[in-house]
Amino acid sequence: MKRATCYIIAAGEHYSAPSEPDSGDMVIAADGGYDYLCGFNIKPDLIIGDFDSLGLVPSGSSVIKLPAVKDNTDTEAAIEEGWRRGYKRFVIYGGTGGRMDHTMANIQCIAGIAKRGGRGFLISRDSVITAICNDTVKFSPESSGFISVFSHGEEAVGVTEKGLKYHLSNALLPNTVSLGVSNEFTGVESLVSVKEGTLLIIYPIGTEEIYD
Repeated sequence: MKRATCYIIAAGEHYSAPSEPDSGDMVIAADGGYDYLCGFNIKPDLIIGDFDSLGLVPSGSSVIKLPAVKDNTDTEAAIEEGWRRGYKRFVIYGGTGGRMDHTMANIQCIAGIAKRGGRGFLISRDSVITAICNDTVKFSPESSGFISVFSHGEEAVGVTEKGLKYHLSNALLPNTVSLGVSNEFTGVESLVSVKEGTLLIIYPIGTEEIYD
């Protein structure tokens, strides 16, 4: 079942055209992401930012001008606007590449979304970065390539990986080891779960998650 999605177009590096939104989805341009959308003739539902990247404040009523001095990024502000409108699934383009600190900030954001009961997906050049908190994610048998799992907090408790090349069962995964890197899909339905804590999960673009 297709879930209503808030697409956020940020000002980082872009590697492909954004997905075509469905009815009920929302598109938010965060600062310089607006310029990228204009190249595809996609009109966002909302434009938000301090517009230091874009260099101008777009005209129109669907614009939120943020102060340059603030405690969050334009992308996080866009997430908050989407959440306020009822969205719990976020797909972020232009959230990686460029400045490393902004990439890290966006990883923090998707972990925060997971802790609030939602899901966030960072689209990079060839991978998707997502997060789950006290939850399970399942993958279709058609999935292929590498999948890596890391603890976002100090440790993740009760980590299980099934249907992958290397299995974990109710394991403790600290954030100081590389244990979860470079597992592989094997052509069967698979899952990653965590009982307590937040996991960052990285897998190839095109990998299909299974929703119950």
